[in-house]
Amino acid sequence: MIFPRVNFHIHSIYSDGGFSIRVIVRRALKLKLEYIAITDHFSNSWKCQVIPTLSTPRKIAHYLTTLTHHQKKLKEKGRSLRLYKGIEIDLGSSEEYIKNSINPEDYDIILFEYLETQEGLALANELINYWKERVPSNSFPLFGLAHFDPFHYSNDNLRKDTLFDFLKSHSVYFEFNSRYPEYYSLKHEDFFKRLKQEYIPITIGTDSHGLRRLNDYSEPIQMIQYYSLENNFLSFFDLLKKL
Repeated sequence: MIFPRVNFHIHSIYSDGGFSIRVIVRRALKLKLEYIAITDHFSNSWKCQVIPTLSTPRKIAHYLTTLTHHQKKLKEKGRSLRLYKGIEIDLGSSEEYIKNSINPEDYDIILFEYLETQEGLALANELINYWKERVPSNSFPLFGLAHFDPFHYSNDNLRKDTLFDFLKSHSVYFEFNSRYPEYYSLKHEDFFKRLKQEYIPITIGTDSHGLRRLNDYSEPIQMIQYYSLENNFLSFFDLLKKL
């Protein structure tokens, strides 16, 4: 299988990234990437006291306008690079804050960060169900798990069943994140066997905050091949076609 050159987890100066979206797009073109998503941070937990986030309606609006501008420019110039509008939601944030601030139809991709507890899983499930009641199906984004650590669900079969029910019911994808290779290491082989069995979509993100790691996807590709998850990877692109 020939893998497309992708990075679906990138941060810009709208949160804790070091470069503008314009510079990221230019670098991605030079690296001949085919698909990228900018997924800046959204939080009102402890995290917003430590790093910049998409913290105000005005900042979010400007972020989305900038992404839309670059999407249109890429299309007008006939570039092969596809750019997607994303956001990374910290599940330590309050439910009310998320619901009041995030319009899911504005995004192509929504990542959930810190899905580590049953409470976090319940919040993610509640948010998706809440949005499904209010957003037309043809305007709905894709949902993914940002740098998810299988360890949090490895020793409890009931919790694992609940997790996979959530992933399947909402077509939530797993991210092979090259910044956290321990999360897809061989110690989690049983988890990836179940990913394959349940046909959970997967993709690749590098969690890049600069330019150096924009194309750091070779190790995730190796592990996808090791776990024989090529069809799961292709299923992510089937979802992407619906956007």
